Amino acid sequence: MSRFPKTDLSQIKLISIAGRESKVAAGDWASPLEPGSTFDEFIDSLPDILIARDLRAFAELAVRAVGLGKPLILMMGAHVVKVGLAPLVCDLLERKILTGVAMNSAGAIHDTESALFGETSEDVAATITDGTFGMSRETGEFINGALYRAYTSEDREIGFGEAVGEAIIEANPGRPSIMATCVRLGLPITIHAALGTDIIHQQPSMSGEATGELSFRDFRALCHQLNSLGSGGVVMNVGSAVILPEIFLKALTVARNLGAPAFDFTTANFDMIQHYRPRVNVVGRPTQESGRGFSFTGHHEIMIPLVFAMIKSMIAREGSSIGGQAGGIAREST
Repeated sequence: MSRFPKTDLSQIKLISIAGRESKVAAGDWASPLEPGSTFDEFIDSLPDILIARDLRAFAELAVRAVGLGKPLILMMGAHVVKVGLAPLVCDLLERKILTGVAMNSAGAIHDTESALFGETSEDVAATITDGTFGMSRETGEFINGALYRAYTSEDREIGFGEAVGEAIIEANPGRPSIMATCVRLGLPITIHAALGTDIIHQQPSMSGEATGELSFRDFRALCHQLNSLGSGGVVMNVGSAVILPEIFLKALTVARNLGAPAFDFTTANFDMIQHYRPRVNVVGRPTQESGRGFSFTGHHEIMIPLVFAMIKSMIAREGSSIGGQAGGIAREST
């Protein structure tokens, strides 16, 4: 006899699986993809489970926003440019899918260097010791010069993104630039700087007055964009862990405080690690009364081409019924 009593399982009451509610059924499974299949077939082959289901639902809601003429705003950190995705962002701007872009000022730096010089992202470890990190003269003088000229101009009250975008257009580098594309298309491009965080702030050409004022103008421009976000708009945050989630929460508060019906919209955070501020300030709090928030974890150079291609493919598939059928699909997914 054991010293430890054991439960007798012979009297356990069993149920039939036929009456049990299950979370996964055969209709939800992935389908093998044949060589040479189309991208539409790839989308259809994904399992209708967990994040694959969420990614399809988010893309459908983005398609619905386009069909309704609602904002589809991309907020992004610098890493999006550093991993070579600027051409994809410019493509969605050209197609009038994205309605505006908000970046931190590191994003503006990498966008500028990529467009003007065809290269960006210096080796910090190799230059921090001798004090040359971030001291590229051309980068600082180009951006800081554009900001100061705009700040001292008495003709127009343009912001950070517009000022640098116009300067890139004037330089005519022949390479993709998110800022220049937005300016050329007349779409909002806002740059949100935190003074002291970027390499151009440590150079002699830096003007705190100009940088602060033009970034503040861009904050007000983002506030205005959020006025029409309600009832179907979409905001994506890609790779900004602090600056843009904080900016978004304040801009949304301003829009609501001034009476805008900025409710019932979709947000999504795309990043390699899910941080506190995007999870709370982008995904959670803004949609807590209505709408839906998504979190997607993965490398930008894979996830962003995937979701952008899904949105384009769904728009092409829906065609003229984009605001009808796609909207119905998205509402059912939620």
